[in-house]
Amino acid sequence: MKVCIWGARGSLPATYNAERARAKVKAALEIAVARGIDSTTDLDSFIDNELPFAVRGSYGTNTPCIQIGTTGDDYLICDCGTGLRDLGNAIMAERFGKPGAHFHFLISHLHWDHLQGFPFFIPAYLKGNKISFYGGHPDIEKVFRTQQSEPFFPVKFDDLSAEFNFTRLSSGQEFEIAGIKIKVKAQYHPGGSFGYRFEQDGKIAVYSTDCEHKSATALSDEKFVEFFKNADLLIMDAQYSFAEANSIKEDWGHSNNIIAVEMSGFAGVKTLCLFHQEPVLDDFELEKFLEDTRTYAELVERKPDKIIMAQDGLCIEL
Repeated sequence: MKVCIWGARGSLPATYNAERARAKVKAALEIAVARGIDSTTDLDSFIDNELPFAVRGSYGTNTPCIQIGTTGDDYLICDCGTGLRDLGNAIMAERFGKPGAHFHFLISHLHWDHLQGFPFFIPAYLKGNKISFYGGHPDIEKVFRTQQSEPFFPVKFDDLSAEFNFTRLSSGQEFEIAGIKIKVKAQYHPGGSFGYRFEQDGKIAVYSTDCEHKSATALSDEKFVEFFKNADLLIMDAQYSFAEANSIKEDWGHSNNIIAVEMSGFAGVKTLCLFHQEPVLDDFELEKFLEDTRTYAELVERKPDKIIMAQDGLCIEL
């Protein structure tokens, strides 16, 4: 099973401006001077091996969109944030614009950061494509239609050429799409949200965003530990620090990095992927957030085997 991240920011897209670009250039030059590089230096090797990721790359700016690997004409996608535009463009190039694909969208909830990319999903404009929406909320179709109505967007939903259908899911429901077994779990978030567990060929991936957890051992959260159990990859909401989640941002519907480590440790998770990143944080701050999370994990007995930070364009082969 291959999992690709096309958008990982929470709430709204992150800003990338001249000031942040300049900070990266300055940091790279400072490291270059310290290393004494010259015209004989292998620049590719220097960039790849000596520059921190926050300097040589970026965690990205898009809001949530995850692709769960399928083959043939079926595509399984979690959420429709701004990352969906990039995914749609990649699919168009991959298929040379050929229709006949079936896109299955699993929607975590109906907040705008998880929907706003859909009007820019080019395959929806092609006759011959099929698009199926799945989610636990009763008004998914109404929300997507409203998003593409005046005065919000110039192209009405009914003007899209793909064939559409909508399926209501319930917590605990199990079903299958394109050979992937899926289980649904209701989550704690304003307005409600839903997590999804995927299993195929002995591999397990869990997508659990926009859910607030406060204790890995509380009875309510023990059920989530079971939902996460033995996952090869857990993509989990960790938008806040422990201090934020337990003070001014308590009950805002998001989890923190510490509880993510603890719950994934109790669940026997192999790789924890920190997701739904705070949009105000730049790449340097996100890298520090990741380092702090890994430092905490070294202090506790139960922890995931590996901790990574979600980033636009990251693909993970399970």
